[in-house]
Amino acid sequence: MTARKATLTVDGNPTTLELPVHAGTIGPDVIDVQSLVGKGYFTFDPGFMSTASCESKITYIDGDKGVLLHRGYPIEQLAEKSDYLEVCYLLLYGELPTATEKQHFVRTVMRHTMVHEQLQFFYRGFRRDAHPMAIMCGVVGALSAFYHDALNITDEAHREVAAFRLIAKMPTLAAMSYKYSIGMPFMYPDNSLDYASNFLHMMFGNPCETTKVNPVLAKAMDRIFLLHADHEQNASTSAVRLTGSTGANPFACIAAGIAALWGPAHGGANEAVLDMLEEIGDESRIPEFIARAKDKNDPFRLMGFGHRVYKNFDPRAKVMKQTCDEVLSELGLENDPLLRIAKALERIATEDEYFIQKKLYPNVDFYSGIILKAIGIPKQMYTVIFATGRTIGWIAHWHEMISASYKIGRPRQLYTGAPQRDFVGIDKRG
Repeated sequence: MTARKATLTVDGNPTTLELPVHAGTIGPDVIDVQSLVGKGYFTFDPGFMSTASCESKITYIDGDKGVLLHRGYPIEQLAEKSDYLEVCYLLLYGELPTATEKQHFVRTVMRHTMVHEQLQFFYRGFRRDAHPMAIMCGVVGALSAFYHDALNITDEAHREVAAFRLIAKMPTLAAMSYKYSIGMPFMYPDNSLDYASNFLHMMFGNPCETTKVNPVLAKAMDRIFLLHADHEQNASTSAVRLTGSTGANPFACIAAGIAALWGPAHGGANEAVLDMLEEIGDESRIPEFIARAKDKNDPFRLMGFGHRVYKNFDPRAKVMKQTCDEVLSELGLENDPLLRIAKALERIATEDEYFIQKKLYPNVDFYSGIILKAIGIPKQMYTVIFATGRTIGWIAHWHEMISASYKIGRPRQLYTGAPQRDFVGIDKRG
């Protein structure tokens, strides 16, 4: 079968360049531009919105149709029928586990939930009011100083051990960052609990009494982790891959992902939702803020509505809305002032013609922010929880890249600075 080709003709160049065209399983075809540098050209694509930086078998997104697939499975089916650790297995190994494989996987993860005792001293070096994401950047990167027995990235067994350690220890480190901020003792993991329940135990438990985790809240937390597990080549995943392409150890790579996720345009969206609700303050002010949102000259934006990738609807939002309703009903918080504002905004966004035409539907960040507030998690922890759920996506992409042939990342640029010029001594400069 003859390979498909695209042709590129540049003004003033009599040679027509032929570029291979690759087809994936699903999705747009890809024009291979690797040979352009040898012809004296680069492509220019700020934000990489039209550039495939890698080949991957993990996640597929069709933003126009509102489709999100993990290893081919729709996110709605996984959220309804699966759980977070099963999705972790799927993302890491490519297939859903058998009952025996899942049992072994879960048991192995739970055996790695504790962290080295000396790590607690790292926390004492931070101010009590430090942002938890600042703490997580430092502490996760420091894991390589404690678990250097499995840092040979060319050894598949070492990569697997690192994956287990990161999946298991992220909730422990996240809960420790919260406990430190409020001056309460760290809670050891309870491996008799499931993954999400264990996290809530470490977040809200104390050594003086037995932890009682509400199963409705545990299910909601598991779904939040699951729905944030992976989202293709986003900024933080790309940061993990780029860092990994240098041969850096997996803990450093995940720390790079955490740093990228911290940005308000990426992982801080659900925190921004709560900031917006607090700014509105009262249901009576909703019309004022809706009018501001429609005003092109007003910088105010409704946070948690619309999505950069999804031009139709966020498929994760449907599942998160159901979970949100379950949590609010369980906790009897339907009349909480901020949550009433959120529900009113949700109703307006689904009925107002302006939002319908622009397809500004509530997204996953809108509902997850409401759920986390209802559970009692402070908003500065929201991005940390996002990072905890996304860890499996980061490690799966890192593992996929290291397992195949890869090159160190080296983006090019369109240089628009001064041309070459000679140095002039300071005594001769006008």
